[in-house]
Amino acid sequence: MLKPILGTALLAASLGTASMAADAKPTDPQIAHIAYTAGHIDVTAAEQALKKSKNAEVIAFAKTMERDHKAVNEQALALVKKLKVTPEDNAISQSLSTQASNELTTLGALDGAAFDKAYVENEVAYHKSVNSALAEVLIPSAQNKELKSLLETGLTLFKQHQMHAEHLASIIK
Repeated sequence: MLKPILGTALLAASLGTASMAADAKPTDPQIAHIAYTAGHIDVTAAEQALKKSKNAEVIAFAKTMERDHKAVNEQALALVKKLKVTPEDNAISQSLSTQASNELTTLGALDGAAFDKAYVENEVAYHKSVNSALAEVLIPSAQNKELKSLLETGLTLFKQHQMHAEHLASIIK
């Protein structure tokens, strides 16, 4: 069985963020960059699934991931522009990007049912990790009320994604 590398990486990164929060909370520009990076990663994974999968349920799920994460990222970009904040690259964002690239390569080597199963399992782990990082670190650390509100809206949506992914994982063989 393929281990959900990206989800594991994000969990490690969220723990790293938690550690960062204990020392010095991430700043709003760092939070904006982390959140945007996490969304972009899921859009890229969805695009890969749309190219590789032949399973109608996986394709429908990937379309939802692509649509919803693009929409949240567009809202985030509009907010940082309105607030005149420049998202700040940081070690967490860089680690997420590196791990995502590795996971895309791993998933890219798979086909058919093996790809579908690995993609969906990774989405379950990824959303669990993202939701945990949002709830435990990013939302509590956000200082700007509009940023905090956007993160909370994202968390509500991403919890639905997690439930959808878990359901899909339970029926994919």
